[in-house]
Amino acid sequence: MSSTVKPSWALSSLIAAFLALSPIESGPSAAADAWPSRPVRFIITLGPGSGVDIGARLLADKLSGRWGQPVVVENRPGGDGMLAITSFLSAHDDHVLLVSPVSSFTAHPYFHDKLPYDPKDLIPIARISKTVVAVSVPAALNVNSLKELEALARAKPGQLNWTTATGFTDFVFAGYLNAVGLKMAKVPYKNPAGAVTDLASGVIQVYMPAYAIVRPQVEAGTVKVLAVTNHERAPAIPNVPTATEAGYPSLEFDGLVGLFGPPGIGDDVRKKIADDIRTAASDPELVKRLSATGQIVSPGNSSEFATSIAQQREQVAAVAKLFGNKPIQ
Repeated sequence: MSSTVKPSWALSSLIAAFLALSPIESGPSAAADAWPSRPVRFIITLGPGSGVDIGARLLADKLSGRWGQPVVVENRPGGDGMLAITSFLSAHDDHVLLVSPVSSFTAHPYFHDKLPYDPKDLIPIARISKTVVAVSVPAALNVNSLKELEALARAKPGQLNWTTATGFTDFVFAGYLNAVGLKMAKVPYKNPAGAVTDLASGVIQVYMPAYAIVRPQVEAGTVKVLAVTNHERAPAIPNVPTATEAGYPSLEFDGLVGLFGPPGIGDDVRKKIADDIRTAASDPELVKRLSATGQIVSPGNSSEFATSIAQQREQVAAVAKLFGNKPIQ
C-alpha cells in the first residue's frame, strides 16, 4: 500500500488496538509505568547475613511497598560469584535482577580461562552502596598504622602473611605491595570465617575484607583496623583513616555494590528502578541499619554506576599486567 493511501477503518482500528496493547510501541514512559507487572526476584552473590544481603533485604522491603509487588531475595553464594551470575542470566527475565559487589566479578577474566557468561551481559542499573573494606591486623601485632605495618614488613621481609576476600582485592593488595616494595606471603582461604579466626590469633598478619566480617573481632579487641580503602571515611568507624589519608593511594578503591539487569532491559525501566532506589535509600532508618553493617549508602544511576565499574576494571587490569595477567600466588 502506498504511504499516500489512507488505511481502511478496520485496519486503523487494528493498528490502534495493537499500539494500545504493545509496551514497545506505546512509548518508553508506558513501559516503565507497567514495570513491575509481577513479583521481582533479587539474586545475590553472597550468603545470608552479609552486609550486601542485609542491604538487599532492607531495599527489597522498601521497593515492594513502592512497586506494589513482592520482591524476593535469593542467595546464591559460591563458585566465585558465578553461581549467582549464571542463575540470573539464564532466567532471561527483566523481573530477575542481580545484586552484587562489583569485586565479585571484575577479576574473573584473570582467574578463569573460560567464563560461563559474557561480562557485557551484566547491565548496570543502579549503584546501591559502597562496602567498607578494612585493612586489618591482629591487635597483638602492636601495629597502629599502615606506616608501622610497612616498617615491620621491611624489618621482616617475607615473614608476614596476608590474605583478602576476593580476586579483585587480591590484585589491589598485591599492587600496594609492589608500589611500596614490600615482600609478604599470600595465604589463600576459601572461607572468610577461617581467615578471621587466623587473623585474630596471629596466624596471618594482614586481612583485607569487608569491615562487617571483622567487626566482631574488632569490638572484642582482638583485631585492629589500620585503614579503610574507600574514598571517604566510614560512618561505622569514623576515626579510622582512609588509605589515601594514611599515605597509600594504591590501596584506594570503593567496594561498589549495585543492581544489574539482563540484556535487553529498557533504559526507561533502568531509570525507574534507579530513581526508586534513590528514594528508598533516603530513608534515615535504612541508612542507619546499612551503616551498622559496614556499608556506606551511595545511590547512583546506571551511568554513574557503569563509570565506576569501568574505573575498577582499569584498576585491576593495570595491576594484573604487573603479574602477567595471572592470579596472585
